[in-house]
Amino acid sequence: MQFEKVTLQTDQVALVPLEKDHLPALLQAGQNPSIWQWVFENYCLNEHTLVTWYQSSAQFDAKQQLVFATFDKATHTLVGTTRLFRLDTYNHSLEIGHTFIHPDWQRSHINTHAKYLMLKYAFETLGIVRVSFVTHEKNTRSRNAISRLGATFEGIIRKVRLLPSGTYRSSAQFSITDDDWPTIKATLEKIIEEQQ
Repeated sequence: MQFEKVTLQTDQVALVPLEKDHLPALLQAGQNPSIWQWVFENYCLNEHTLVTWYQSSAQFDAKQQLVFATFDKATHTLVGTTRLFRLDTYNHSLEIGHTFIHPDWQRSHINTHAKYLMLKYAFETLGIVRVSFVTHEKNTRSRNAISRLGATFEGIIRKVRLLPSGTYRSSAQFSITDDDWPTIKATLEKIIEEQQ
């Protein structure tokens, strides 16, 4: 079991493995400061920061993570990024995260389609049994988006990470298991159908 550089798509959204050519559009997508309120690093702060982030991310091979550029297909617009990572081949688990979506596209079809694609790939192609989602405990927007997918809230992991500010982050953890997937898949497919 390992990640492969694969493009995932519905009729409205494409998740394309992130390449250097995507960086100018990604920089534009990440300019709103509200995107970065609850994350560790604003890698879209400027071109230099983004290129440095990309080069360090590229050092991880596809066995460790799969970073996607998220596109709205109707407008051919790069609207953000997301990734599959922390692949545990022994326990058949992974995490979905490091997601940002430009504010103009939040609460649109983008997140539903993107998460549907990643979950389907995880459960049906990779044979994963558990997908985790972790976000800052105070990131209400992210927590609500994860809950809307049908993920189960598992609790707060207290003071789990030291932030650059010197404060500690506590994280809200959610999961979807292979037992949950058939019901969640049907729900997401119904939502996607209604969005057309």
